Amino acid sequence: MKAKELFKNKTVYSFEVFPPKSTSSVEVIYKALDQLGDLHPDFISVTFSAGGSGNSGLALDIASKVKAMGVTPVLHLPCINYTREQIDDTLAEAQSRGIDHILALRGDINPDIPPVKDFAHASDLISYLRSKGDFDIAAACYPEGHPDAESLEQDIENLKIKVDAGADHLITQLFFDNTFFWNFREKAAAKGINVPIEAGIMPVVNKKQIERMVTTCGASLPQKFVKIMQKYEHNPEALRDAGIAYAIDQIIDLAAGDVDGIHLYTMNNPYVAQKISEAVSGVISV
Repeated sequence: MKAKELFKNKTVYSFEVFPPKSTSSVEVIYKALDQLGDLHPDFISVTFSAGGSGNSGLALDIASKVKAMGVTPVLHLPCINYTREQIDDTLAEAQSRGIDHILALRGDINPDIPPVKDFAHASDLISYLRSKGDFDIAAACYPEGHPDAESLEQDIENLKIKVDAGADHLITQLFFDNTFFWNFREKAAAKGINVPIEAGIMPVVNKKQIERMVTTCGASLPQKFVKIMQKYEHNPEALRDAGIAYAIDQIIDLAAGDVDGIHLYTMNNPYVAQKISEAVSGVISV
Protein backbone atom coordinates (compact mmCIF):
# COMPACT_ATOMS: atom_id res chain seq x y z
CA MET A 1 0.00 0.00 0.00
CA LYS A 2 1.27 3.46 -0.87
CA ALA A 3 1.95 5.78 2.04
CA LYS A 4 -0.57 8.30 0.72
CA GLU A 5 -3.33 5.74 1.30
CA LEU A 6 -2.39 5.17 4.94
CA PHE A 7 -3.35 8.71 5.93
CA LYS A 8 -7.00 7.93 5.14
CA ASN A 9 -7.27 5.45 8.00
CA LYS A 10 -4.77 6.33 10.72
CA THR A 11 -2.28 8.73 12.21
CA VAL A 12 0.82 7.81 10.22
CA TYR A 13 3.98 7.18 12.24
CA SER A 14 7.32 7.21 10.45
CA PHE A 15 11.07 7.59 10.98
CA GLU A 16 14.02 9.22 9.26
CA VAL A 17 17.54 7.76 9.13
CA PHE A 18 20.69 8.88 7.36
CA PRO A 19 23.63 7.00 5.81
CA PRO A 20 26.84 7.04 7.85
CA LYS A 21 29.72 9.14 6.57
CA SER A 22 31.91 6.06 6.33
CA THR A 23 31.16 2.67 4.80
CA SER A 24 32.89 1.16 7.83
CA SER A 25 29.84 2.22 9.86
CA VAL A 26 27.31 0.49 7.64
CA GLU A 27 26.81 -2.40 10.05
CA VAL A 28 25.98 0.09 12.80
CA ILE A 29 23.14 1.63 10.80
CA TYR A 30 21.89 -1.82 9.75
CA LYS A 31 21.73 -2.86 13.40
CA ALA A 32 19.89 0.35 14.22
CA LEU A 33 17.45 -0.34 11.37
CA ASP A 34 16.66 -3.79 12.76
CA GLN A 35 15.75 -2.18 16.08
CA LEU A 36 13.75 0.59 14.44
CA GLY A 37 11.88 -1.98 12.34
CA ASP A 38 10.76 -3.69 15.55
CA LEU A 39 8.84 -0.48 16.36
CA HIS A 40 6.63 -1.01 13.26
CA PRO A 41 6.79 2.43 11.61
CA ASP A 42 4.61 3.00 8.56
CA PHE A 43 7.68 3.99 6.60
CA ILE A 44 11.34 4.92 7.05
CA SER A 45 12.82 7.74 4.99
CA VAL A 46 16.51 7.66 4.04
CA THR A 47 18.41 10.89 3.43
CA PHE A 48 20.40 11.34 0.24
CA SER A 49 23.24 13.81 -0.27
CA ALA A 50 22.36 17.08 -1.97
CA GLY A 51 25.77 16.89 -3.60
CA GLY A 52 29.37 16.39 -2.67
CA SER A 53 29.39 13.47 -0.24
CA GLY A 54 28.85 10.70 -2.76
CA ASN A 55 26.49 8.69 -0.54
CA SER A 56 23.85 7.96 -3.18
CA GLY A 57 24.73 4.27 -3.49
CA LEU A 58 24.73 3.83 0.27
CA ALA A 59 21.37 5.56 0.58
CA LEU A 60 19.91 3.15 -1.96
CA ASP A 61 21.44 0.19 -0.11
CA ILE A 62 19.91 1.35 3.16
CA ALA A 63 16.53 1.89 1.50
CA SER A 64 16.78 -1.64 0.11
CA LYS A 65 17.53 -2.94 3.60
CA VAL A 66 14.42 -1.15 4.90
CA LYS A 67 12.32 -2.78 2.18
CA ALA A 68 13.77 -6.22 2.98
CA MET A 69 12.62 -5.70 6.59
CA GLY A 70 9.04 -5.37 5.36
CA VAL A 71 8.90 -1.61 5.96
CA THR A 72 8.23 0.91 3.19
CA PRO A 73 11.37 2.91 2.33
CA VAL A 74 11.10 6.54 1.23
CA LEU A 75 14.19 7.73 -0.63
CA HIS A 76 15.09 11.39 -0.26
CA LEU A 77 15.92 12.85 -3.66
CA PRO A 78 17.43 16.36 -3.72
CA CYS A 79 17.78 17.88 -7.16
CA ILE A 80 19.72 21.15 -7.08
CA ASN A 81 23.12 19.53 -7.71
CA TYR A 82 22.05 16.67 -9.99
CA THR A 83 21.59 16.59 -13.73
CA ARG A 84 18.50 15.14 -15.36
CA GLU A 85 20.58 12.12 -16.39
CA GLN A 86 21.75 11.54 -12.80
CA ILE A 87 18.18 11.79 -11.54
CA ASP A 88 17.11 9.31 -14.24
CA ASP A 89 19.84 6.89 -13.20
CA THR A 90 18.85 7.12 -9.54
CA LEU A 91 15.17 6.60 -10.33
CA ALA A 92 15.96 3.61 -12.55
CA GLU A 93 18.07 2.04 -9.81
CA ALA A 94 15.39 2.72 -7.20
CA GLN A 95 12.70 1.16 -9.38
CA SER A 96 14.87 -1.88 -10.04
CA ARG A 97 15.00 -2.39 -6.26
CA GLY A 98 11.25 -1.95 -5.85
CA ILE A 99 11.58 1.49 -4.25
CA ASP A 100 8.68 3.67 -5.39
CA HIS A 101 8.36 6.24 -2.60
CA ILE A 102 10.32 9.48 -3.04
CA LEU A 103 10.73 12.57 -0.86
CA ALA A 104 11.34 15.24 -3.50
CA LEU A 105 13.60 18.06 -2.33
CA ARG A 106 15.51 20.96 -3.77
CA GLY A 107 18.34 20.23 -1.35
CA ASP A 108 20.64 22.56 0.52
CA ILE A 109 22.75 24.83 -1.63
CA ASN A 110 26.46 24.18 -1.06
CA PRO A 111 28.48 27.37 -1.61
CA ASP A 112 31.39 25.24 -2.83
CA ILE A 113 29.31 23.46 -5.48
CA PRO A 114 27.64 25.50 -8.25
CA PRO A 115 23.99 24.39 -8.64
CA VAL A 116 23.30 22.34 -11.77
CA LYS A 117 19.82 23.88 -12.14
CA ASP A 118 18.34 21.17 -14.37
CA PHE A 119 15.80 21.22 -11.56
CA ALA A 120 15.90 24.60 -9.83
CA HIS A 121 13.04 23.85 -7.43
CA ALA A 122 11.48 20.83 -5.75
CA SER A 123 8.31 21.51 -7.73
CA ASP A 124 10.28 20.94 -10.96
CA LEU A 125 11.41 17.56 -9.68
CA ILE A 126 7.90 16.64 -8.54
CA SER A 127 6.49 17.39 -12.00
CA TYR A 128 9.23 15.28 -13.54
CA LEU A 129 8.59 12.38 -11.16
CA ARG A 130 4.92 12.42 -12.13
CA SER A 131 5.99 11.81 -15.73
CA LYS A 132 8.39 8.98 -14.85
CA GLY A 133 6.24 6.44 -13.06
CA ASP A 134 3.73 5.66 -10.35
CA PHE A 135 5.67 7.12 -7.46
CA ASP A 136 4.32 8.06 -4.06
CA ILE A 137 5.73 11.57 -3.75
CA ALA A 138 6.30 13.38 -0.47
CA ALA A 139 7.54 16.97 -0.21
CA ALA A 140 8.99 19.12 2.54
CA CYS A 141 7.29 22.05 4.25
CA TYR A 142 8.34 24.56 6.88
CA PRO A 143 6.05 25.59 9.77
CA GLU A 144 8.19 28.69 10.40
CA GLY A 145 8.80 29.35 6.72
CA HIS A 146 11.74 28.30 4.54
CA PRO A 147 14.91 30.27 5.39
CA ASP A 148 15.06 31.53 1.79
CA ALA A 149 11.46 32.77 1.74
CA GLU A 150 10.59 36.40 2.41
CA SER A 151 7.66 35.38 4.59
CA LEU A 152 5.64 32.38 5.71
CA GLU A 153 2.89 33.48 3.34
CA GLN A 154 5.26 33.46 0.37
CA ASP A 155 6.60 30.06 1.39
CA ILE A 156 3.06 28.63 1.54
CA GLU A 157 2.42 29.99 -1.95
CA ASN A 158 5.50 28.08 -3.12
CA LEU A 159 4.26 25.02 -1.25
CA LYS A 160 0.97 25.20 -3.17
CA ILE A 161 3.01 24.99 -6.38
CA LYS A 162 4.62 21.77 -5.12
CA VAL A 163 1.28 20.27 -4.19
CA ASP A 164 -0.27 21.27 -7.52
CA ALA A 165 2.75 19.69 -9.26
CA GLY A 166 1.81 16.34 -7.73
CA ALA A 167 3.02 15.99 -4.12
CA ASP A 168 0.89 13.37 -2.35
CA HIS A 169 1.73 14.34 1.21
CA LEU A 170 4.03 16.66 3.15
CA ILE A 171 6.58 16.30 5.94
CA THR A 172 7.51 19.34 8.01
CA GLN A 173 10.91 20.57 9.03
CA LEU A 174 11.48 20.12 12.75
CA PHE A 175 9.92 22.58 15.18
CA PHE A 176 9.82 22.87 18.96
CA ASP A 177 6.71 24.99 19.44
CA ASN A 178 3.48 23.38 18.25
CA THR A 179 1.89 26.81 17.87
CA PHE A 180 3.93 27.24 14.71
CA PHE A 181 2.54 23.99 13.34
CA TRP A 182 -1.09 24.82 14.05
CA ASN A 183 -0.70 28.27 12.51
CA PHE A 184 1.03 26.81 9.45
CA ARG A 185 -1.63 24.12 8.98
CA GLU A 186 -4.42 26.71 9.14
CA LYS A 187 -2.71 28.97 6.59
CA ALA A 188 -1.96 26.03 4.30
CA ALA A 189 -5.59 24.92 4.35
CA ALA A 190 -6.72 28.46 3.58
CA LYS A 191 -4.43 28.41 0.54
CA GLY A 192 -6.12 25.25 -0.72
CA ILE A 193 -3.43 22.78 0.35
CA ASN A 194 -5.44 19.68 1.22
CA VAL A 195 -2.87 16.85 1.25
CA PRO A 196 -1.84 15.20 4.55
CA ILE A 197 0.83 17.01 6.57
CA GLU A 198 3.10 14.99 8.84
CA ALA A 199 4.72 16.83 11.74
CA GLY A 200 8.50 16.37 11.89
CA ILE A 201 9.68 15.93 15.48
CA MET A 202 13.33 16.03 16.51
CA PRO A 203 14.12 14.69 20.02
CA VAL A 204 17.11 16.81 21.09
CA VAL A 205 19.31 14.66 23.29
CA ASN A 206 22.65 16.51 23.48
CA LYS A 207 23.98 20.07 23.60
CA LYS A 208 25.82 19.93 20.26
CA GLN A 209 22.61 18.83 18.59
CA ILE A 210 20.81 21.87 19.98
CA GLU A 211 23.48 24.23 18.68
CA ARG A 212 23.48 22.57 15.26
CA MET A 213 19.70 22.79 14.97
CA VAL A 214 19.70 26.50 15.76
CA THR A 215 22.42 27.33 13.23
CA THR A 216 21.35 25.07 10.34
CA CYS A 217 17.56 25.14 10.31
CA GLY A 218 16.68 28.28 12.23
CA ALA A 219 14.01 26.61 14.36
CA SER A 220 12.78 28.83 17.18
CA LEU A 221 13.45 27.63 20.70
CA PRO A 222 10.59 28.26 23.16
CA GLN A 223 11.57 29.52 26.61
CA LYS A 224 10.35 26.28 28.18
CA PHE A 225 12.68 24.31 25.91
CA VAL A 226 15.62 26.65 26.59
CA LYS A 227 15.17 26.35 30.37
CA ILE A 228 15.16 22.56 30.20
CA MET A 229 18.28 22.47 28.05
CA GLN A 230 20.13 24.97 30.25
CA LYS A 231 19.26 23.09 33.42
CA TYR A 232 20.57 19.76 32.16
CA GLU A 233 23.28 20.73 29.67
CA HIS A 234 26.05 19.39 31.93
CA ASN A 235 24.22 16.15 32.68
CA PRO A 236 24.11 14.14 29.42
CA GLU A 237 21.76 11.44 30.68
CA ALA A 238 19.31 13.93 32.19
CA LEU A 239 19.47 16.05 29.03
CA ARG A 240 18.69 13.00 26.90
CA ASP A 241 15.72 12.09 29.07
CA ALA A 242 14.47 15.68 29.10
CA GLY A 243 14.73 15.87 25.30
CA ILE A 244 12.77 12.66 24.96
CA ALA A 245 10.10 13.91 27.39
CA TYR A 246 9.78 17.19 25.48
CA ALA A 247 9.28 15.36 22.19
CA ILE A 248 6.67 13.10 23.80
CA ASP A 249 4.73 16.15 25.04
CA GLN A 250 4.82 17.62 21.54
CA ILE A 251 3.52 14.42 19.98
CA ILE A 252 0.69 13.98 22.50
CA ASP A 253 -0.47 17.54 21.87
CA LEU A 254 -0.28 17.05 18.09
CA ALA A 255 -2.22 13.80 18.30
CA ALA A 256 -4.92 15.52 20.36
CA GLY A 257 -5.24 18.02 17.53
CA ASP A 258 -5.72 15.27 14.95
CA VAL A 259 -2.36 15.65 13.24
CA ASP A 260 -2.13 13.59 10.04
CA GLY A 261 1.11 11.95 11.08
CA ILE A 262 4.32 12.08 13.11
CA HIS A 263 7.70 11.83 11.37
CA LEU A 264 10.41 11.17 13.94
CA TYR A 265 13.92 12.37 13.11
CA THR A 266 15.65 9.47 14.86
CA MET A 267 19.27 10.54 14.27
CA ASN A 268 19.88 6.78 13.86
CA ASN A 269 19.23 6.34 17.59
CA PRO A 270 16.89 3.39 18.20
CA TYR A 271 16.92 3.91 21.99
CA VAL A 272 15.35 7.33 21.65
CA ALA A 273 12.83 6.11 19.07
CA GLN A 274 11.88 3.19 21.31
CA LYS A 275 11.27 5.34 24.39
CA ILE A 276 9.12 7.76 22.43
CA SER A 277 7.20 5.00 20.66
CA GLU A 278 6.42 3.29 23.95
CA ALA A 279 5.18 6.55 25.48
CA VAL A 280 2.89 7.57 22.61
CA SER A 281 1.53 4.14 21.67
CA GLY A 282 -1.71 4.93 23.43
CA VAL A 283 -2.45 8.04 21.36
CA ILE A 284 -1.24 6.94 17.93
CA SER A 285 -0.99 3.53 16.29
CA VAL A 286 2.59 2.37 16.89
